[in-house]
Amino acid sequence: MKLQDIRDLSAEEIKAHIADARKQIVELRFQQALRKLESPARLRNAKKLLAQLLTIETEKANAAAAAK
Repeated sequence: MKLQDIRDLSAEEIKAHIADARKQIVELRFQQALRKLESPARLRNAKKLLAQLLTIETEKANAAAAAK
């Protein structure tokens, strides 16, 4: 998912994506512990996506607070 696509999402959609990303990270860590993770890059990319989602969520919250 590209940053512009994430920025176009609503706050509720971003929260849903954050929850999904966190679940995916847990599953990937479990696979890594069992030595069944095919590509460590998947875990890295999932963490990066989560960080991007959280950053944009914070930006939107700050923008809404500043608009008040």
